[in-house]
Amino acid sequence: MELTRRDAVAALATLGVGGGAALGVGWLGRDPDADGGVDAERIRETQVAAAAVVYPSEVSGTREFVETFLEGRLEQPAHATALEEAVAELDDRAKSWYDDAFAALSVADRERVLEQVGADTADEDPDGTTAERIRYYVVNELLLALYASPTGGELVGLENPQGHAGGLETYRRGPEA
Repeated sequence: MELTRRDAVAALATLGVGGGAALGVGWLGRDPDADGGVDAERIRETQVAAAAVVYPSEVSGTREFVETFLEGRLEQPAHATALEEAVAELDDRAKSWYDDAFAALSVADRERVLEQVGADTADEDPDGTTAERIRYYVVNELLLALYASPTGGELVGLENPQGHAGGLETYRRGPEA
C-alpha cells in the first residue's frame, strides 16, 4: 500500500490541522521561522527514519507521507517544541549507544534503540519519562498519522477512518457485509 501526500493531508484534517500542508505548501516554500525555531530538518529525518521501523513492511511512500504530516504538526509551536525535545533525547541515546544519530543508523539498530529506550512497551505520556515521551511524540505520532489516513486505515480494516466519509454504499450495507 502506498501512502501519499493526500493521505497525510487527510490525516491532518482528521486532527483538525490543515495549515500549509492542506494548501499544498511544501518544505521549500516555508518561512524558516514558521516552525517556532525548532530544528525541523532534524525532526523530519528522525521521524522518517523511525517510520521505517514502526510502519508495516507493506507500506511504501513513507518519506513523502511523514514529511507532509509533519508540515501540519510543526505549525503547532508547543507540539513542535515537545517533539523536538523527544527527538533530541532519542538522538542522544542513539549516539551514546551506537555512536551516531538515530536517523544515520541501520533499520535494525534503530529498532534496537527504540527497544532499549523502552519506547516499544512504555505507556505514552507527553510529560512522563524519556521512554514515555519518545513513545508519545515519536512512535505514537507516526502511528496516529498512519491510521488516521485512509490508506493506513485500510491496512487494519478501517474502511472509513474517523472523519472520512465512506460514501452511500458503505452505509447501505448491513452488518453481514
